[in-house]
Amino acid sequence: MSEAGSLPLVRTRALGDFRVHALEAGTQRLDGGAMFGVVPKPLWERRIPADERNRIPLALRCLLVETRDELVLIETGLGNKEDAKFTDIYGVDNAASPGSGAPDRLQEAVRRAGFAPGDVSVVVNTHLHSDHAGGNTFRDAEGQVRLAFPSARYHVQRGEWEWAHRANERTQASYLPHNFVPVMEAGRLELVEGAVEVVPGIETILTPGHCPWHQSVLVRSGGETACFMADVVPTMAHLPLPWIMGYDVEPLVTLESKRELLRRAVDEGWLLVSTHDPATPWGYVERDARGVAQREV
Repeated sequence: MSEAGSLPLVRTRALGDFRVHALEAGTQRLDGGAMFGVVPKPLWERRIPADERNRIPLALRCLLVETRDELVLIETGLGNKEDAKFTDIYGVDNAASPGSGAPDRLQEAVRRAGFAPGDVSVVVNTHLHSDHAGGNTFRDAEGQVRLAFPSARYHVQRGEWEWAHRANERTQASYLPHNFVPVMEAGRLELVEGAVEVVPGIETILTPGHCPWHQSVLVRSGGETACFMADVVPTMAHLPLPWIMGYDVEPLVTLESKRELLRRAVDEGWLLVSTHDPATPWGYVERDARGVAQREV
């Protein structure tokens, strides 16, 4: 299986009247056992092999959506603010190409798609973990933390914002305030509650379990639907219902969130967008003898 670092920085397709761009914002490496929870290693490593430190490669994929009136970015990756110890532990590789003028690979990808960071009008965070919201902000050459998308209105569930501020010993390593507090202080963060149409054609849906107010994002246009799943199904290898991350704080809730999301994806013909799959940005699924599997194209 190829890794996200070797994939094209931007891949584009039509979705009804919209254009959607899968942006490769870099890679990280996390412990394979943690990523697959109770699934034995002999099973999961057939899908995504581990390195000598038992870590598997994971994309930091974001989705840029062109609607008629808005430019919407779903997820922001990891950003550029963490130190060398952090990047070594988590195997982070998200630096922009030399000469690109971008602080990280996500902003480089936005530019490669034909836009400037200031063109993004809406950012949706599925949750506030560092590998999903770290690129909300960036550290400039003077060491100051600034908004990465200064013209955008950022959106996250109110419950997730509150949960991030009640982090405990189990969850606090995932929530780094410099990723989201500056957005609130700048007056750019909008707290949503439940299923909300953020802009016409783009709707948040609650898919809890990974954290209590985790959300996925539906993109609808011209009779077609894409679902940015985020961490309810972090890679295509996680399609089997019991393949749930050890990171999830409520795994049995994740199970039911996955069951409903995948049911709708099959019944309604959704294009599923994967945030962490190291090779596959998107695909369709179908029922098979074992449950739900990616459909061959």
